[in-house]
Amino acid sequence: MRITDTSDLWWKTAVVYCLDVETYMDWNGDGVGDFEGLSHRIDYLADLGVTCVWLMPFYPTPDRDDGYDVVDFYDVDERLGSLGDFVEFVRTAHDRGIRVIADLVVNHTSDQHPWFRSARARKDSPFRDFYIWRSDPPPDTSDEVVYPGEQEGIWEHDEKTGEWFLHRFYKHQPDLNVANPAVRDEVARIMGFWLQLGLSGFRVDAVPFFLEALGMSEKAQREFSDPHAYQRDLRSFLGRRRGDAILLGEVGMPYEDQMAYFGDGEGDELTMQFDFTIAQRLFLSLARQDARPLVEALRSRPSLPREEQWANFVRNHDELSLELLSGEELEEVMDAFAPEERMRVYGRGIVRRLPSMLDGDPRRIRMVYSLMFSLPGTPVLFYGEEIGMGENLDLPDRQSVRTPMQWADGPTGGFSSAKRSKLVAPPVEGGFGPEHVNVQDQRHDPDSLLNFMATLIHRYRESPEIGWGEYEVIDQPYDHVLVHRCSWDESSVIALHNFHAEPCVVPLRLKDENESTRLDDLLQPGSTSLDESGRAEITLDGYGYRWLRVSQEGDLRLG
Repeated sequence: MRITDTSDLWWKTAVVYCLDVETYMDWNGDGVGDFEGLSHRIDYLADLGVTCVWLMPFYPTPDRDDGYDVVDFYDVDERLGSLGDFVEFVRTAHDRGIRVIADLVVNHTSDQHPWFRSARARKDSPFRDFYIWRSDPPPDTSDEVVYPGEQEGIWEHDEKTGEWFLHRFYKHQPDLNVANPAVRDEVARIMGFWLQLGLSGFRVDAVPFFLEALGMSEKAQREFSDPHAYQRDLRSFLGRRRGDAILLGEVGMPYEDQMAYFGDGEGDELTMQFDFTIAQRLFLSLARQDARPLVEALRSRPSLPREEQWANFVRNHDELSLELLSGEELEEVMDAFAPEERMRVYGRGIVRRLPSMLDGDPRRIRMVYSLMFSLPGTPVLFYGEEIGMGENLDLPDRQSVRTPMQWADGPTGGFSSAKRSKLVAPPVEGGFGPEHVNVQDQRHDPDSLLNFMATLIHRYRESPEIGWGEYEVIDQPYDHVLVHRCSWDESSVIALHNFHAEPCVVPLRLKDENESTRLDDLLQPGSTSLDESGRAEITLDGYGYRWLRVSQEGDLRLG
């Protein structure tokens, strides 16, 4: 494959950076982040090496669910700016070579959306069938709620019309009826609108719930008998409007179920999916200081057509969900990283960021991010990860990790000129607060986490083997060490990661390699030669990590 072919599938080697506009940078001093502030931070993101910004919802909202309760899919919330500010931000990002994607939240609307206000006003409303209703009292559905302990069931009684509407999430978020062709047309219009304004795709929220036929009438279920046909239509529409745009899907399921949302090998549904299995097995490995749970996940991970990709992450904007672990494994991770009840949510999630979970140990933190960037797939960062931000456990549930970005020292962390009491959310306090963790200090410290992350990003971008290549887990004698190799276009990179505090020497035996081969270290100076039988010994510090490019004499690739 020629290098020119790789640019068409830009997401294969992208660095995705997720942020919430309202907590990123406040430029007008009202305590709420805005698009103007974000535009002024584009050069920071470009310097870090980010190639794609993922925007959390910025649409008009009552803000009862951090913007995921939308009242207008065609505008910007006035607190964050205007459509003009949005377009200026996208233009500025494109000028720096950064693409922009945004949350597509079409599983539900806010109950304040004009569609739903009309739908609940009378049964003959033209928007009545935009939602899912039932006239008879629902059974007990407490075991079907997405947020255990937050909602009693998934049906809510509407007093004015005397019927119940479906809400898989909060009761103020009625589900849209995607069996209705008018709803499907509206979703396409929403996508087309934002694509026309410069987006390069969407992160699709709650995909399985979006496509399910729960609560629909028998007639609607017959008409919507193949939900995946609708997802294929959306992918086709996306391709017609913008050929290089992507659909990055949230599908928190085991691998065998996730494959259906890719299109079961046809490559005609989601472009990318988050790898929840890898993320959860990673934390089990961290809890045990044993790489084997992660090794098992990597070896069971399905291969994908070249037009599709796994997205790797350590933490995201939601809770760290552990629902794919067994009950015993879940408690093991909870005990290790969320020992207090206030650190847990929904019975299966952790509302902390990585640095605090690892007690601020810089060795383990750096090892984890080295691992994430070396895993086959596309890395996704949540804002503040690059500097090691923590959480504010005084905030409820998932809000604890959605605190203002920490740009500098001071009471508001350089996020805003407003008084601290006026901020959209209180900053982190204590050892992970702005006085200890901020961009301004770290950008001038060559040994900072920020500069380390920039190095990882740049080495990842220089290693297309990771995003494009095939991979294998390499056998070696230590249970607490993961060694894997990514190979593409006659080149390969080997990554080693030690999950234990004890240093070790890892023996490597590379097939089809001999004394003419050397291993060039990508994260520090030096290289290692193989003996005539293709063997070498690699030293790993406690919680150590190495990236090694397999090179031959005369190789033109950078080591």
